[in-house]
Amino acid sequence: MSEEPRRRRAPAMSPQDRREAIVQAALPLVVKAGANVTTSQIAAAAGIAEGTVFRVFKDKAELLDACIQRALLSDDEVARLEAIPSDVPLVERLTTGVATFSGYLDRMWGVIGALRESGYQPRDEDHHKHKGPPIGMQQLSDAVAGLFGDADLRVSPDLAGRMLLGAVFTNRMGPGFGQTAAEPADIVELFLHGALEPGGSDD
Repeated sequence: MSEEPRRRRAPAMSPQDRREAIVQAALPLVVKAGANVTTSQIAAAAGIAEGTVFRVFKDKAELLDACIQRALLSDDEVARLEAIPSDVPLVERLTTGVATFSGYLDRMWGVIGALRESGYQPRDEDHHKHKGPPIGMQQLSDAVAGLFGDADLRVSPDLAGRMLLGAVFTNRMGPGFGQTAAEPADIVELFLHGALEPGGSDD
């Protein structure tokens, strides 16, 4: 009778990779439960023992602050927009940009809003010191401005990008006021062509 082959152990993760895996597992739980999520729930979602969490994070607060910082990052979104070929039509590029920025806002507001509602106050010093929009949001704004490419604009690409994203902000507030959020394509159409019907009167 032949012996069963030994099961190979999966290669150990680096501390940074383990940290990222735990944060990714924690994010949807934080959105649901805020600071009330337990480390045992996070460990179960990550498929690890609870003690492993505390080999990477010194305590739960450090893990929650890491979730905030991860929610604010826009590296993945920026890379997605920068990978769009320049020969893709402008409307399609901007529609992807609006959809991507909307998803970023939903993730960021979901995490931070849930923590705030559960009474959690971030203790991360960088989070408190930074003034103005999150760095990740600014980077994503720059990437959206780049989507205009060599389009014939009446204003600078930076201003056009900020104005477009201003419409996205307003749109994401809609559901909170009992209104239905517009689709990304509709926002782009309104931004590029205005609210008036072609040939219509502005009286």
